[in-house]
Amino acid sequence: MVECVPNFSEGRDAGVVERIVARMGEAAGVSILGSEMDPDHNRAVVTLAGPPEAVLDAAVRGVGEAARLIDLNRHHGAHPRIGA
Repeated sequence: MVECVPNFSEGRDAGVVERIVARMGEAAGVSILGSEMDPDHNRAVVTLAGPPEAVLDAAVRGVGEAARLIDLNRHHGAHPRIGA
């Protein structure tokens, strides 16, 4: 069992975060333990756990969905950013 806590550069649009979390939850064997949004930093954090292969699959799914949905050219937040 491993835990993964990725951060995504979206903390203001709940619909985008919900779609990322839903995509991650499609990975067989993974448990989404929670997610939180921070509008000041414009970041979301998702906590998931499961067997290593399942967590890797979920993380790749989440990153793919984030890259598709998040436009960093329009992103503003308290911290610098280098990726969705």
